Amino acid sequence: MKISAAALLFDNDGTLVSSIESVDRCWTRWAKEYGVTAEDFVRVGLHGRPAAEIVADLVPADRVPEALARIEQLEVEDVEGGVAALPGTHALLASLPAERWAVVTSATRRLAEARLAEAGVHPKHLISADDISRGKPDPEPFLLAAARLGVDPARCVVFEDAPVGLAAGRAAGMTTVALTTTHPAGELAADVVVPDLSAVSAQAIDGTVEITVAD
Repeated sequence: MKISAAALLFDNDGTLVSSIESVDRCWTRWAKEYGVTAEDFVRVGLHGRPAAEIVADLVPADRVPEALARIEQLEVEDVEGGVAALPGTHALLASLPAERWAVVTSATRRLAEARLAEAGVHPKHLISADDISRGKPDPEPFLLAAARLGVDPARCVVFEDAPVGLAAGRAAGMTTVALTTTHPAGELAADVVVPDLSAVSAQAIDGTVEITVAD
């Protein structure tokens, strides 16, 4: 399958890099400190959502600032040795001009930059939780990325591993490619589903990126 696009927009955790073990360690420790149960996490949902929204759903309003600062501290401190690039990440990004792709993550800029650097990924354009007022599944993060890149949202392709991220991409009017790195294919509504980015290659030609997806 071939897709023609003006820009590629990548989620970070679970798409470009794997940090799931780090995430589990940090949120488990945080939950013990704040008296949050596993059932609470199931109720509010975790993966793909900004930490600020998750924390606000789990602790009293007067404790949110302190609790949010604590989870960010735990996750940043756990980056070293806790994050690695997923298959296909470096090869695909190396084939793309810097102005033709962006990372769009629900993490804070501080945490996203730390995880990306640990995995050897250095985007020119990064949309983080600090840049938006509404997180995924709202389309705002992806629409902002398209605006920053100066491209039509309809000509963007979103790469995501989480249902909320794919919902955001669809709401933005973008083509969606789902990776089965954290969720089974049956839970992912997308135009294309692949195991990981090793199934994707790209070539930039005259301002357009031609994407090839392996069968």
